[in-house]
Amino acid sequence: MDLGIAGRKAIVCASSRGLGKACARALAEAGCEVVINGRDAKRLEATAAEIAKATGAKVAAVAADVATPEGQKALLAACPQPDILINNNAGPPLRDFRELTRAQMIDGVIANMIVAVELIQKVIDPMSQRKFGRIVNITSGSVKMPLAGLDLSSGARAGLTAFLAGVARTVAGNNVTINNILPGAFDTDRLRGTLTKMAEQKGVSVEEAAKARAASIPAKRFGDPSEFGAAAAFLCSAQASYITGQNLLIDGGTFNGAF
Repeated sequence: MDLGIAGRKAIVCASSRGLGKACARALAEAGCEVVINGRDAKRLEATAAEIAKATGAKVAAVAADVATPEGQKALLAACPQPDILINNNAGPPLRDFRELTRAQMIDGVIANMIVAVELIQKVIDPMSQRKFGRIVNITSGSVKMPLAGLDLSSGARAGLTAFLAGVARTVAGNNVTINNILPGAFDTDRLRGTLTKMAEQKGVSVEEAAKARAASIPAKRFGDPSEFGAAAAFLCSAQASYITGQNLLIDGGTFNGAF
């Protein structure tokens, strides 16, 4: 399926690995020019080279912390007029809410809510003027089904979801869409880190923890990042212009609800 976005320019935050990398690759496969981002310059350059080789697309790497004004400036200097923005950032680690300090809570809200809003502020009006824009925010399945220990992540991402729900409606008439993708358990470094912690707490092997976690998912497996990337690319497509303000849950059926 031709997504109709060949030649479009995309920024994908936190994309040196995991779900962000999968999104960047899917957009590159669709013919986009992609700017990827991360804080580990060596890993980032390797990812850019890998995606460029696999897809033939133009891929630029910007090593920067997008939580800082300097990082955001560097990202937009590399791609001044993005047609596509995918907001992504690592969530806070598992932690009992009683242990959270004020500083940790503020940092969590900045990373998982405020940064995305700031970037959207910078790109949304030019997108509206050009009559094309696709913004996708990677949030979490915990927005709909909160998990103990991920309370800060759930709260910050739910705040972003509510904040942008109204914003999405104000720009829909200009062919600018804003949607969120809520991932469940995907086979990423972050999941493996969580499973390692779970294994330590329960006194079992990582393999046993992974097997038990996968068994709790109706699909009986973890998601492949490429599946996530394909969904994100579709939401960025020409064909998705009538989809906005929505939350796409991709979790193998974990959330047990009809709506």
